Amino acid sequence: MIKIRIDDKIEETDKANAKHKLIQQGAIAIKVNGKVIDLNEIDSIDDNETIEPVSINTSEGLEIYRHSTSHVMAHAVKILFPDAKVAIGPATDDGFYYDFDIERAFTPEDLEKIEEKMREIISENNAFVKKVIKREDAIKLFQQKGEDYKVELLQEIQDDEVTVYEEGDFVDLCRGPHLPSTGYIKAFKLLSVAGAYWKGDERNKMLQRIYGTAFGNEKELKKYLQFLEEVKKRDHRRLGKELDLYSINEEIGPGLILWHPNGAIIRKCIEDFWRDEHLRAGYKLLYTPHIAKLYLWQKSGHWDFYRENMYSPMEIEGISYELKPMNCPFHIAIYKSSLHSYREFPIRYAELGTVYRYERSGVLHGLLRVRGFTQDDAHIFCREDQIEEEILHVLDFTLFILKTFGFDNYEIYLSTRPEKFVGTEEDWERATNALKQALQHKGLDFELDPGEGVFYGPKIDIKVKDSLGRPWQCSTIQVDFNNPERFDVTYRGQDGKDHRPIMIHRALMGSLERFFGILIEHYAGAFPLWLSPQQIAVITVADRHVEYAEKIMDTLRREDIRVEPFFENEKVGYKVRQATIRKIPYSVIIGDKEIDSGLLTVRRRTGQQSGPYRIEELIERLKREINSRSLELTL
Repeated sequence: MIKIRIDDKIEETDKANAKHKLIQQGAIAIKVNGKVIDLNEIDSIDDNETIEPVSINTSEGLEIYRHSTSHVMAHAVKILFPDAKVAIGPATDDGFYYDFDIERAFTPEDLEKIEEKMREIISENNAFVKKVIKREDAIKLFQQKGEDYKVELLQEIQDDEVTVYEEGDFVDLCRGPHLPSTGYIKAFKLLSVAGAYWKGDERNKMLQRIYGTAFGNEKELKKYLQFLEEVKKRDHRRLGKELDLYSINEEIGPGLILWHPNGAIIRKCIEDFWRDEHLRAGYKLLYTPHIAKLYLWQKSGHWDFYRENMYSPMEIEGISYELKPMNCPFHIAIYKSSLHSYREFPIRYAELGTVYRYERSGVLHGLLRVRGFTQDDAHIFCREDQIEEEILHVLDFTLFILKTFGFDNYEIYLSTRPEKFVGTEEDWERATNALKQALQHKGLDFELDPGEGVFYGPKIDIKVKDSLGRPWQCSTIQVDFNNPERFDVTYRGQDGKDHRPIMIHRALMGSLERFFGILIEHYAGAFPLWLSPQQIAVITVADRHVEYAEKIMDTLRREDIRVEPFFENEKVGYKVRQATIRKIPYSVIIGDKEIDSGLLTVRRRTGQQSGPYRIEELIERLKREINSRSLELTL
């Protein structure tokens, strides 16, 4: 007899009956002693063990469901394209993928054919059969099948035995677990094809990766596909081009952003706000160079721990220099340029500093993953007894900045010591506890992220959620006992002796490029008034109205309101549509009526109208909305 735990109740039964009961409960796999295994393995479980069902409604179950669907996809590809070689096919957070080595590129028509073949395999209800075989036998098996990538993976495995899964006439190397059979798959969709280097190494061959997703029913799948359509509409790369915000030029280089006038004015608004608020918060602003001697990065530890993300050094007069990946050593140099007393602490330095990091071309992604970017960086030097107070200050400041841009929903993570680190375990423990206590003091929920701290200290990461509920990594707060030691940073204490300060690294938005990309998608390009490149469109009915319209424009511009003229010899409806397409918050139309009355009716980009207003009243209302940084249009 074995025990089944269902809804916190335990009942005993025989194995045959247990499997039937588990299936009735919607189980697609089972958990024994915390380990998830195939439902079909129930016969191998010892008597008196307690079994828990794993349903598709759990994260573990959904991963099994999607991974099994990826196997079915690989089976379908092998039927349709026998010469294709299979590589790997894991589940992901929102679906699955499988990599293939095939001579020609997959087309959208191919994906349709693969989907149809998958449906045939699913209708056959083939069992997923797990087999444990010797590694040498598995190598021979996949060599006979010409599956070079599976052979390579097997040659890297140290175990004497491995597991393979049979499904129909398809065999794959896999740890499992899997669904009981292909018939369990109810709703799936193949989404796209992309290139992917084998093992993520650009020195290896480029494979073709087919992405797909799968859900427990068609309703959930349809909802997700609608979500993807909304994501596509908000894609910052598409909107960046449509709204003329930025571009990337291959002649200049991938991952290097050209800010166009529309994007640049938004950046100016962000930077002005950032600088003003930092000055109010007691920070001192800095500017530092883009390069420094290689020795500096060796001394900081970046050369040892971060070299793969740094560029090759350049020679200047026989000395090696390096593009900066970080700003912190420069801020330390400024701190050390004069003596400091304990009375001065905390000392807060802030910089919008442009840094350069090597990212593989395959991971570059619009504004979100680039090679040159501007960090909203800051470093705080403080006494050890000030750490928690400063972290509390930074947390408040961070949440205020994020809320101003419309982000008040977020996830917080506390990242602890990684395998490779500098400093003592005692220092790491003190720093981690300081971060934890600050979060607890603020009553903020957080999750531990073990081993994900940076090499010099633990950190708090804040992921904001956009209007679609997607999390984005932005803010980070890091405690550093290491760099003050490496650079011999000191201050004169109350006792007249030299002491070592604590250094806190923090970025509130992360990088301007990434944050801008997130903002574009969060607002779908329809920015609030204070951030919009053009805040109001002035539209003429006919050529005779241009002179008066120009006076209105000049009046608005003198009040620092950004105006865009639409004076073309086109119909008014066309010009209104153009202003709407460009997502300009407000429009005013100038015709005979407006000239005669001296009153202006305002049209929102959403179509509603307000007014009429005299120009002075309109300016007052616009400036009130701009200065309040309202996230909504209020006219």
